[in-house]
Parts: sequence; C-alpha cells; structure tokens
Amino acid sequence: MGLKIVLVSPYEIGRQPFALAQPAAWLGEAGFEVECLDLAVDRLHAEPFAGAGLVVVHAGMLTATLMAIEALPRIRRWAPQAHICVFGLYAPLNADMLRDCGAQTILGGEVEPELVALARRLRDDRHAVGSAEPLISLGKIAFRTPDRSGLPPLERYARLQMPDGDCRTVGFAEASRGCKHRCRHCPVVPVYDGVFRVVPVDVVMQDVRQQVQAGAQHISFGDPDFLNGPTHGLRVVRALHDEFPSVTYDATIKVEHIVAQATLLPELGATGCLFVTTAVESIDDQVLGFLDKGHSGSDFERAARLLDDAGIAIAPTFVAFTPWTSLDGYIELLEHIVALRLVENVAPIQLAIRLLVPKGSRLLSLPELRRALDGYDAAILGYRWSHPDRRVDALQNAVQAFVSQAEQLELSRSDAFREIWRLAFRAAGRLVPALPQESLGGQMPRLSEPWYCCAEPTSAQLAAMG
Repeated sequence: MGLKIVLVSPYEIGRQPFALAQPAAWLGEAGFEVECLDLAVDRLHAEPFAGAGLVVVHAGMLTATLMAIEALPRIRRWAPQAHICVFGLYAPLNADMLRDCGAQTILGGEVEPELVALARRLRDDRHAVGSAEPLISLGKIAFRTPDRSGLPPLERYARLQMPDGDCRTVGFAEASRGCKHRCRHCPVVPVYDGVFRVVPVDVVMQDVRQQVQAGAQHISFGDPDFLNGPTHGLRVVRALHDEFPSVTYDATIKVEHIVAQATLLPELGATGCLFVTTAVESIDDQVLGFLDKGHSGSDFERAARLLDDAGIAIAPTFVAFTPWTSLDGYIELLEHIVALRLVENVAPIQLAIRLLVPKGSRLLSLPELRRALDGYDAAILGYRWSHPDRRVDALQNAVQAFVSQAEQLELSRSDAFREIWRLAFRAAGRLVPALPQESLGGQMPRLSEPWYCCAEPTSAQLAAMG
C-alpha cells in the first residue's frame, strides 16, 4: 500500500520554498506520492489532506511557526489518520507546543534522510510513532536536485522591483545551510550551533537551471550567510554568471564577512549581485556585544561603502528595539541611516523589529537580559521583556502600528521613514528636524516582499489560511 505525503510551507518570505523542494526530491526518489501546499500563495483547505498518511510542515521562522500552530488543529481534523511531522529551525525550540497542536515527530537540521526513514516506517506500519524527543541531525547529506514540480509557479511569488520600474521573476536557491557563527539572538544557532553544510555547485546549478527555464530572471540565495564558505560562494556565482550572464542575484552576508572578504566584492558585483542583505541589527557597540554579532557600528559604515564601491546595494536589517535601546540611541540609528543615504534601502518593518527571545536562545545566558524578562509567552513563542524606560516600549508599539498601516496604504519608504522620524523625536520630547529630500538616497533593487524573519504574522496572512 502506498503512502501519500503532503508537504506544507506556511511562509518563506514570499519565495518558492527550497525547504519543500529538497525533501520532495528525496521522498519522490524513494517512491512516495508527494503533494505540496504553500500557504503563502494558496489557502489552507481540506482537499490536499484527503487520504494523506504523512503531513510534513515546515517551521523555518517565527511567522511560519505561528501560522503552523494555527493550521495544525485543522490539518488534524481533516487528516485524522495522518502522522504529522514538523521540521525546521523553530520546530525543536517549540516542540511542546507543536505536539499540543497535533505534531508527532519534530525534526531539525539536515532532515531529509530521517523524513524518508519516517515515511518508510509509516508505509510498512501506519501506527508507527516518531521519536519521543526532537531529533536534530547535522550529518552531511547528499543533496538532490530540488523537485519544484508540485509548487506554484514562480510568477505567484515575490517579484524583483527595479528602480526604473521593471519587474523580474525571482527564483530561490540555497547554496548552504546552517552557519559557522553563533550570534546570540539568531534562530539558526540553537539547531546548527556553529555547523554549516554546503550544497554542491552542480546541484545548485541544476536547481537554478530549472528555475530559469521556468522564467526566473533573478535568483535570491537563501543561505543564512553566503560567505560562510567564500570559495564555495564564488564557485556558485561564477557558474551562474557563466551559464546565465543576464540573470542577476542577491545574497545574505554578515557585516563581518563583507569587511573581511572585501576583495571578493568586485567579483560579486561583476557576476550580477544587485544587493546584499546584511544583519546590522544595531549601531550601538554595547548592543552588538550583547548580541555577539562580531562587528561594530563603524563596520556597518565600512560595509556600506565597500558594497557601494563594488556596485552592490546594501539592504540592512535591524533589531531596532532591545532592552538596551534608548530613545536617543534609536534616533541615532535613524540619523545614521540618513547620513549614509540609506533611507530607501531600509524596509520600514526593520525599524519596528523587537528583540525576540525564543526558548533555547543564547540570549538567555545574559544576566543583562534576564533582568528585563517578564516570563514566557506562548502567543509570541518567546519571552516577554519590558524596557526600563516605558517610552521606548511605547515608541516601539507606535512604530509597529504605523508600519502595518503604511504597508496597507503602500506608502513609499521615504514617506514611511519621515513618519517614523517624527514619532521618534516626539517620543524623546525633542524638536523634529527637517529631512531634506536629497538626504534620503535613491531607490535600489528590492524584492516586493520585505525581508524579515522575527515578526508575528499579519492578520492578512492568518486570514489567507482560510
């Protein structure tokens, strides 16, 4: 008797999920019937789960995990006979809650071999059970060419918006998993703990090739850090440019690596890198020390200059609100963005992000953080904390509420920044300086879906699940 498997992705930052395509290849190769459901573009409904023997849900980020928690009880009702597995970075951290919602197996890390083994056990015995504890596997695996045949077409995902108004179809690939760094706030660390694994260049190129054939004009690399292995990264982009010279790409790279690998940046620009997303998080060296980021505030300025010299735009991300952020410090961040002429480079959501402290976080080792904690809150999958200056928390709430409104009204980044600027200065009881138009900088290539992984799902995302 066969075993029908349904793979579910709640959310992948608006991109066609590699996290489903890779296990789909493994399971299909093992002879299983696989169906994919991406809740970022399709509604959650009963039909795909009819007759399913195994349902596998990806919890790779906070937004996706909260959406999975909403979806799991319905999936259990629609497929009472199915074994439910949840995998991804946030799965082991939230195992108890996921089990309460119906999950039976929790996996993290390099999960594909265990998924195949689980499917085979269930095929032979529908009453087989998963592991009693979350299973994190970090061994090297033989990556397959991702199977994207069951996923919605690329046109339904985020688009690349060029400054001249042109829009390009975006593909999504991964050249590595995990990260060799151990930043205290990063969700990769509790699972990979300094380990990273490379996807062979030929596999990456086979994946890129099939996406270009499907219409991709730009590839967004989803690696936690594209230069964890700089030699490997260069081999990938050289192969990409040699075969598809008109296809552009973007990648995520640490500030530390941008500075340390500065000599590589001109080649990234020459091979079609349009922009680099980099987790700046803060310009305050004390905060950066607490986060164990490995760079300083001045390194951010240097990284921005180096990328600009290489013809690559910088897309900085921030954890704008922490227990150590002062009102003056937040204003200094805004002033820094203006001084570097990066207003158009920063998605407004980045100026509202509040430090997330999930279970298992290395942040919990900090006495300076523990003093601010208000207890664990399952609703946000993290520990609540309050700032000693209530005005900071009030500002964060005001900025977050405004950003949600700005997205609905489709305000420009410059207009949104002007309002955040006004909110910040008024919160500090200071006069609001004028922002000259020329200080805002020019537009950069950007994806139509802002990059963020540590925010709660919007009401629209939850409503879209049906």
